[in-house]
Amino acid sequence: MRFALDALFADVPAEQVDEARDFYRLRAAGRGPSTLEELKDVRARRAAPRAADPPAVEETVEVAEVRVPVRIFMPVGGPPRGVYLDIHGGGFYMDSAARGDERNRALADALRLAVVSVDYRLAPEHPWPAAPDDCEAVALWLVEEAEARFGTSRLAIGGSSAGATLALATLLRLRDRGAVGQFVGAALQFGTYDLSARTPAGRRIADEYFIQAYVGQVEDRTVPDISPLYGALGGLPPTLLIVGSTDVLLEDNLALAGRLSAAGNDVEIRVYPESPHGFTGHPTAMARTALSGVESWLRDRITQTQS
Repeated sequence: MRFALDALFADVPAEQVDEARDFYRLRAAGRGPSTLEELKDVRARRAAPRAADPPAVEETVEVAEVRVPVRIFMPVGGPPRGVYLDIHGGGFYMDSAARGDERNRALADALRLAVVSVDYRLAPEHPWPAAPDDCEAVALWLVEEAEARFGTSRLAIGGSSAGATLALATLLRLRDRGAVGQFVGAALQFGTYDLSARTPAGRRIADEYFIQAYVGQVEDRTVPDISPLYGALGGLPPTLLIVGSTDVLLEDNLALAGRLSAAGNDVEIRVYPESPHGFTGHPTAMARTALSGVESWLRDRITQTQS
């Protein structure tokens, strides 16, 4: 069997590829804060996120003495057909659930889902395992309460970058508890699956401050709760992996797809040409196509379980 990267490329129009190539040729590659002082400065200068309409309902979930703020969107077109657990990105040390309000409102209405977004604790003030503890707590709350609260027990999960890492770590925790069965799908966008600097992609980001902030105190960062690429990956729900062909983390996303498949899971990977890390957050037709594809994939997963 011949293996070629372009065989994994998502089917997108040539004009979108050309637009993406031109867009990124003119756009300098970004890099996150490299010190605590820079991080605090970036946080302070961030503009407030735009509110969604209708806005989120803000609540606090409490599970086993862990209290986690969440933002909940209910669909405007009728009762939810499922619940989507959203975990935001930001390198484990920036951003908030509110940054995804507009996108989550649109997702709730387009797919008729309840969307629950987790405001997990950020590093370095709250290093690992605070973030996965918070995400697991909300996931367990949904496993127990989704039917009573939302009228459906069909669950899906997703996130981008650090959020994808936390989503996968959350699924591994739930599987080990025997509580993953209600999750019908995971949509993971360009996750950071190796924080140990042992894979080629992991070594390329080894000097990034976000790793020091999040797990600088941990000696062995191959722990699957930190670097899911090293975990036993069987028994997980169907998974969609989204990544750009020029993403610094492309190799680890390809490796994860292989490991998920080898472990017997239903996995699909879509590689988007001429696209770097974080591309679905950029104003390109390629990003819109990728996000539309995620929506279609989630709709299929949610509705497949309906009688």
